[in-house]
Amino acid sequence: MPRGGNKIALFIDGANLYATAKTLGFDIDYKRLLKEFQSHGTLVRAFYFTAISEDQEFSSIRPLIDWLDYNGFTVVAKPAKEFDDGNGRRRLKRNMSVELAVGAMEMAEHADQIVLFSGDGNFRSLVEAVQRRGVRVTVVSTISSHPPMIADELRRQADVFTDLVELQSKLGRDPSERPAPRRTTPPSGI
Repeated sequence: MPRGGNKIALFIDGANLYATAKTLGFDIDYKRLLKEFQSHGTLVRAFYFTAISEDQEFSSIRPLIDWLDYNGFTVVAKPAKEFDDGNGRRRLKRNMSVELAVGAMEMAEHADQIVLFSGDGNFRSLVEAVQRRGVRVTVVSTISSHPPMIADELRRQADVFTDLVELQSKLGRDPSERPAPRRTTPPSGI
């Protein structure tokens, strides 16, 4: 990635990045992620897109969202929608594709480069539209898993494809920094 006057905007499909990193066996350190891309130019904005289940009193993603919101990310969240799948099963719709696409189109005039953290093939048209506006697009996902976590058409459309495995040493959280698991029962002997 070029340095200097390069204006960069990050677009993170939260659920997709989480699934990709989990498949590869590591956690993302979002502070390191920001620093990495700040070193490649001017980071105009870092967006994180996620859906949240409203019916839960405590969402496991809430601490992450709060941390991101206070530490340089623009968090775009919406409630997950519950629906019946036609077979009597209740499902949750957690798709943030439209919000991400609208954000990227709006940001295209303010950025030289967009980095998209997603492997969702539905973003191929978005990448093509942003490229027509003169913006270079880097897509970060993986082909190192079986099956790959990125749609082939998205990888082909990107100006640059970066496998998340290549960034693990720069973006991965040190396993020793993981919070200790919460105990649900008191330790024996108490």
